[in-house]
Amino acid sequence: MKRALFLGMIAVAGSLVGAVAFIAGQTKVPPEAIQSSVIRAPELIEAAWKLPVAATFGTGVTWQTNGSRCGPASIANAFRSVGEEETTEAEVLDGTGMCWTGYCIMGLTLDELAGLAQKKTERKVAILRDLTVDEFREHMKRANDPDRRYIVNFTREKIFGAGAGHHSPIGGYLEAEDMVFVLDVNENYRPWLVETERLFSAMNTFDGDSKRGLLLIE
Repeated sequence: MKRALFLGMIAVAGSLVGAVAFIAGQTKVPPEAIQSSVIRAPELIEAAWKLPVAATFGTGVTWQTNGSRCGPASIANAFRSVGEEETTEAEVLDGTGMCWTGYCIMGLTLDELAGLAQKKTERKVAILRDLTVDEFREHMKRANDPDRRYIVNFTREKIFGAGAGHHSPIGGYLEAEDMVFVLDVNENYRPWLVETERLFSAMNTFDGDSKRGLLLIE
């Protein structure tokens, strides 16, 4: 019994060490890169917040509580925007057994995030991966449809020059500028606009053996 308890304590400690290491890896992007790598022109951001889907978020995002919980935070924000009951990280994770230490060790994969979302909604949840850039752009156009919510899984390295994998909701698409409005759930980044092909490049990557992509809730 004592040996089992001891091994359990070691496992928890190892998990927390892994979580701390993961979170440390999330903070490597210099502040100047965060500000200069994406579009934050006030007039464009203001226009983006007026898009049909972005407006349902109430011109604000509830930030993730730590560097590993971008996935649950993204689901919570998307659910809030469509009137679901579970609108906080804690409510999204409650009863799932996921991230039970308070951290999502090494973050959640796109498949894990889809499973988590489906447990908490009767809406259809689908994973979209292996898209071409043209298919991705068509989905971004449909991101302005109030009946749809997209969450994008991408690597920050492709956009900011450093950083790891991340999840955030899509607020919509500015077609004339060919830019996507990413409602970043990390408070250090905050929502930003980026050229469609740059976001596609960051999404069209691997998370371990799994391809990143889009999560669609409709």
